[in-house]
Amino acid sequence: MLDNASKAFFHLLARSSTLKKIASRYGMRSPTSFARRFIAGETVEEAIVAARQVEAAGLMQTLDFLGESVSTLAEADAATRDYLRVIDAVIQAGIGRNLSLKLTQLGLDVDRASAVDNLRRILERAEDFFVRLDMESSHYTETTLAIFETLWQQNYRNIGVVLQADLHRTEQDVERIVALGARIRLVKGAYREPASVAFPSKADVDAAYAQLMKRLLRDGTYPAIATHDEAMIHEAQRFATEQHISKERFEFQMLYGIRRDLQASLVSQGYRVRVYIPFGHQWFPYFMRRLGERPANVGFVLRGIADEAR
Repeated sequence: MLDNASKAFFHLLARSSTLKKIASRYGMRSPTSFARRFIAGETVEEAIVAARQVEAAGLMQTLDFLGESVSTLAEADAATRDYLRVIDAVIQAGIGRNLSLKLTQLGLDVDRASAVDNLRRILERAEDFFVRLDMESSHYTETTLAIFETLWQQNYRNIGVVLQADLHRTEQDVERIVALGARIRLVKGAYREPASVAFPSKADVDAAYAQLMKRLLRDGTYPAIATHDEAMIHEAQRFATEQHISKERFEFQMLYGIRRDLQASLVSQGYRVRVYIPFGHQWFPYFMRRLGERPANVGFVLRGIADEAR
């Protein structure tokens, strides 16, 4: 009940155009603002600075130029051109070449064929990058996977996809992508979904995540275990050790600014850790969804800051 109420509340905030305007005007002005801890900034130059700091700490990174649900082809084209500029900036900066993006940012809600064409433009410019298709709400799951499969069959092999453990369908989707030999980032799920589509309780989501995580560790192609849940991380470590799965066969992924102490600890133990670095003017909806993933997230963020301080 609280999980659903939390998601509903923060998703409502995320859709508020008034709050979004206020946040865009004031939220990133101060380098010490609360949002700055979790968002690298609004420009690619700021994102590159953050990426260099992450890499200097022995971590890997993926950049996400935030944006979604554009409503015109002109907006989709602008977002695509923005991503092309991001790619050029990453190449010039000499940082790790790894990107994450959303298909609705490229026009999926307007015209599917145009969105796919925009994605191809990005993939062709990002020939020696790895590009992850972020998963959005369950409304887009099948379409996203179908587009991913089409591109994979057309020999775009520098791509991966995200699957959400809270959805009932994800066990079958894991098998579908594992059969291709493609890379999966496994997350718990940040979107508000009905009980007919997703597990309503945190305990059920955790159980599903643990099961899918073990399947990917055993048989997946370089899976990304994306979580800040220490119990889940410890279970992944235990299972990998028990099954003689080397640390080079998978990576952990965490959000920028969250549990940096845990990120450093895993690196010191020889694990690969990638940090998801979001940036751009459209940061407010993303930030609200992260807080709304579960009622404890606001407290979780504050405790994470306190844990690092200790």
